[in-house]
Amino acid sequence: MLKKIAFLFFLCLLFTGEAVTGQRQSGRVYEFLSLPQTARITAAGGYGFPTFEPDLGMALMIPSLLSQDHNNHLSLNFVDYFDDIHYGTVAFNHYFENLGHFSVSVQYIDYGRFVEANEVGQVIGQFTAGEYSFQLGWGRMLNEQFSIGSNLKLIHSSFYDVASFGLATDVSLTYHNQERLIAASLLARNIGRQITYYHDGNREPLPFDLVLGVTKKLANAPFQFSLVANNMHNYDLTYDSPLLLPDHFDGDGNDQNFQDRAGNIADNIMRHVVLGAEFTPLESFSLRAGYNYRRRQEMKVDTRLSTVGFSWGFGLHVSRFQINYGRSDYHLAGAPNHISISTSLQELFRRPANNNQ
Repeated sequence: MLKKIAFLFFLCLLFTGEAVTGQRQSGRVYEFLSLPQTARITAAGGYGFPTFEPDLGMALMIPSLLSQDHNNHLSLNFVDYFDDIHYGTVAFNHYFENLGHFSVSVQYIDYGRFVEANEVGQVIGQFTAGEYSFQLGWGRMLNEQFSIGSNLKLIHSSFYDVASFGLATDVSLTYHNQERLIAASLLARNIGRQITYYHDGNREPLPFDLVLGVTKKLANAPFQFSLVANNMHNYDLTYDSPLLLPDHFDGDGNDQNFQDRAGNIADNIMRHVVLGAEFTPLESFSLRAGYNYRRRQEMKVDTRLSTVGFSWGFGLHVSRFQINYGRSDYHLAGAPNHISISTSLQELFRRPANNNQ
């Protein structure tokens, strides 16, 4: 089993080896692939984590979470992003005997409508911009504790008079221990490359991400906690503006940053970490919260007290529908609202039992 797992990861990483070596965080294409696809992920800080209950939305990010419990589930997700931008995901899952669990989904982002003007400001028309990902997912149990999965993504991006087409894949491995109520997933996201470029000869990298997520559920209390380590392939996630770089040396030629090295190491480690918690007092209701340290460090305003980097949401089971809401504070300028609705088509179209016999 371990040989099969190692071969799967090696094959996918070999597909585009340059994606995992020294990739910068800026200048990448198809960044919309990194957006949280469901409200539950938004509420947990923006990164998916392994779950103990069936969740098709979470399985879109971690395909090894696909299980027969998702069979014929439909998931609809919508986000009112910033200004006129909005994005969403539509997904469906089906189980095929002897083949495994499959999901199909479409993720899109619409940047809105823009006014086109010439160099003197004369309006000559309008244009739109958007990006789309068509995803096929597959998952399969290896035994009672381990499962594997993969996503294949066909990506199209269009901005005014330029367009690009790309191909990417995700691969994941999940471990579940029901006795100890602990789960862990290792995920390599967006391994791929541009097939056609916006400009000839200018190939840009995809937003590759190596993610490790761990979830612990309490046995005697309705709580579960998650910790997600992201961008593990890239240690330094800090950004220093060239306009704000300090003088690294004092008048005696001593390196002033040496004294702060321990603090810098801790800061770099925390930028990889996203924390989440869920409280489920009832089977039909959950409260969620998350904290994204990196988002807070990059987007906070030092002179203003704010909740930037924090997120929250809830889940509600109503009749045959699961409704989730998530809200994440990106900046003082606003916080997007994320709504997800999912249902089992088998349950939705199930005929009620006939008691008048």
